[in-house]
Amino acid sequence: MAKDHVFLSSFRCFCFIIALLSAFSFVSFLFWFQYSVPCYSMSRVIPQNQNQPIDLLSFPSAWNHLSFPQGPPPKLLKIALFVKKWPDRSHAGGLERHALTLHLALAKRGHELHVFTTSPPNSSFPRYSISNLYFHLSKPTAAGYLDQALVWKLFQTQNLTGRPFDVVHTESVGLWHGRSRNLTNLAVSWHGIAYETIHTDIIQEILRNPEEQPAYALTERVAKVVEEVKFFPSYAHHVATSDHAGDVLKRIYMIPEERVHVILNGVDEEIFKPDASKGQEFKQKFGVSESRSLVLGMAGRLVKDKGHPLMFEALKQMHMENDKFRESTVILVAGDGPWGSRYRELGSNALVLGPLDQAQLARFYNAIDIFVNPTLRAQGLDHTLLEAMLSGKPVIATRVASITGSVVVSEEMGYVFSPTVESLKNALYRVLEHGRGVLEKKGQVARHKGLQLFTATKMAAAYERLFLCISKDENRKEDYCQF
Repeated sequence: MAKDHVFLSSFRCFCFIIALLSAFSFVSFLFWFQYSVPCYSMSRVIPQNQNQPIDLLSFPSAWNHLSFPQGPPPKLLKIALFVKKWPDRSHAGGLERHALTLHLALAKRGHELHVFTTSPPNSSFPRYSISNLYFHLSKPTAAGYLDQALVWKLFQTQNLTGRPFDVVHTESVGLWHGRSRNLTNLAVSWHGIAYETIHTDIIQEILRNPEEQPAYALTERVAKVVEEVKFFPSYAHHVATSDHAGDVLKRIYMIPEERVHVILNGVDEEIFKPDASKGQEFKQKFGVSESRSLVLGMAGRLVKDKGHPLMFEALKQMHMENDKFRESTVILVAGDGPWGSRYRELGSNALVLGPLDQAQLARFYNAIDIFVNPTLRAQGLDHTLLEAMLSGKPVIATRVASITGSVVVSEEMGYVFSPTVESLKNALYRVLEHGRGVLEKKGQVARHKGLQLFTATKMAAAYERLFLCISKDENRKEDYCQF
């Protein structure tokens, strides 16, 4: 009996140990799965009950997460767009590039597009071979904005020609809120709001040289936020281009959630895609030596608020203190602005390429190993990050809410840094330490996320569905606001 008791106790102990090991293995697997498997598909899981339709106007996440039908539109819309400036070639800000990418895609889908914008001062207006795309040009004001009285008259004329507009879209305040308050079929896209910019002002003040006078921007910005909170409700529907901006519009600006919709920016996936041969040709064209084992890339306006003083100082210090970094890296800078000449002071380590058109920009992304965006602007969703990711490149970006909340959501697709020289240097040194092999893997994850969320197709499909939902049609049988 004693032997049996000992055996039974030993057996129970053995079973207990096996159970513990099994439990530990399962927990270890969960831990490994959570932190080792790419989280791009887990970052924002949207539970969907097939028997329960989604009310799109109250959908809490970005519409890019939803898969809308890719067939022909159920109805062709007549759309009015108000945008301060239509982009010309390679000179365009994010707002204009968004207008170009989105509305060309909608026109190609068959919708009738009427663009109300300013006439260019010193160049010819671009031409498009799309018969259902119309431009209504007007002379800009002295400040470069749309002349609201003139553009409203043009709009009313077109609204009485043929059938009325089904939907009206304004990029930011392209259409003044005093004109928009009675348009229930209107959506405004915000690419930056004053509340977000407070973060930018704080950064600028921290980085200000002691010799410079304080800008007093923070005091002015608070007044701007109050002004926006007062007039934003004049727009019927609001499209936030980042998750963070959507939250601010609901929580700080107190706009009802059924009037706030998050649709993340998208870029043309047919232009921005991996192509190693084109990248190699680009490097040969600009004389990038094969001895350089790391190619960094930057693109956009080379101005202060895009973080270029910060980037220049970080690179200058690293070249002085680290021989390996200086000898093995080269920086390709696409864009124009006052900091272009400063980058040239780095000698052969920096090639300033000037502004590039989209085709050249696509080759540029394929030529680099990682894309760096040192922006100090804590607003909007920068298109260059999305273009780099769709091109299969990892990114380094400033730790601001719009970027970390919607784009670089994990280290598996890139790196983030606080807007200080030391933090940026640490991120760049990590890139140098990791090398091309690690960067290529991160680039694959970045592209996967880009294809999930940041394509022009995904963006256009989401806007099309929103426009169908809010369009005026008393005879409409289908409720496009249900998904």
